[in-house]
Amino acid sequence: MTDQLTGSAPPRAPRGGAAAPDGREARPTRVRTRRFQPAWLFMAPSLLILGAFVVFPILRSLYYSFFDWTVGAATQPFVGFGNYVTLFHDGQFWNALRITLEFTVVSVVLLVVFGFIAALLLQRDTLANRIVRSVFFFPTIVSLVTIGLVWKFLLDPDIGLVGGITAALGLPSVAWLQSTSLALPTIVFVSVWKSIGFAMILFVAGLKGVPAERYEAARIDGANTWQTIWGITLPSIRPTMLFTSMILTIQSFQVFDLVYVMTGGGPVFHTDTLVNLLYRDGFVNYQTGYASAISWVLFVIIMLISLLQLRLFRYDDVD
Repeated sequence: MTDQLTGSAPPRAPRGGAAAPDGREARPTRVRTRRFQPAWLFMAPSLLILGAFVVFPILRSLYYSFFDWTVGAATQPFVGFGNYVTLFHDGQFWNALRITLEFTVVSVVLLVVFGFIAALLLQRDTLANRIVRSVFFFPTIVSLVTIGLVWKFLLDPDIGLVGGITAALGLPSVAWLQSTSLALPTIVFVSVWKSIGFAMILFVAGLKGVPAERYEAARIDGANTWQTIWGITLPSIRPTMLFTSMILTIQSFQVFDLVYVMTGGGPVFHTDTLVNLLYRDGFVNYQTGYASAISWVLFVIIMLISLLQLRLFRYDDVD
């Protein structure tokens, strides 16, 4: 603004905080300074380990996928997308992809359905429910290798407990893991038996987050149990449903331990999953480049399915 008496503009205050000609002290100029964050010192060891054992191997596998990289070979020629082209013409890859998809779809659907039903039945915090929830959850903390070995012994047609029970009942012996039609359903059953407690605990946590006022309003309106579940419970736990289905889908696509221990991909490749194929090409046949291409195709498939699940289970905060 101009001076009211002279009509001229007042003198500009000098920089640096020096006094202005009229005697007033000018406001100092703010200087942005970057302060060192001590948190980086605490994060540095974890970041170094993450970079050396996670990020670097991932990028290295992408590099290998563009080479005909074979362990012990004199040369490792660059083939560009040759490994990916060969992969999509490989009958074993399509067989492994089909089996992996079948295993994933069936096991995830069963885990979500039975995990949700178990959570509905056991959501109340009574002593009996806590004991039953603990029993359901116990197999989750046991390694897949241990689970696979135990069930392989139980299902053995000659010395297994299941074979002994069927023999005592006068029923014919069944070779569960040696049958081309029963091997994959048996592995699905064992996988569901192991992980149902995990799905149940996630759903119990989601159910406890549903406001009680919604159920009270439904009772006042005369809604029955099925209408309450369909209209209130399921929409309210949509975030939990999304998280559970995504985690179970990723785990199912990466199944290896259970298959490797129980069947090794047999009989006649009827339980040969993508990770089992990757292991055989990379660590048995030493075709590192080809195995790396399989791993990146698997990564893309998991990413696309995860994006599809995000689309199907999308929700708004006002829901």
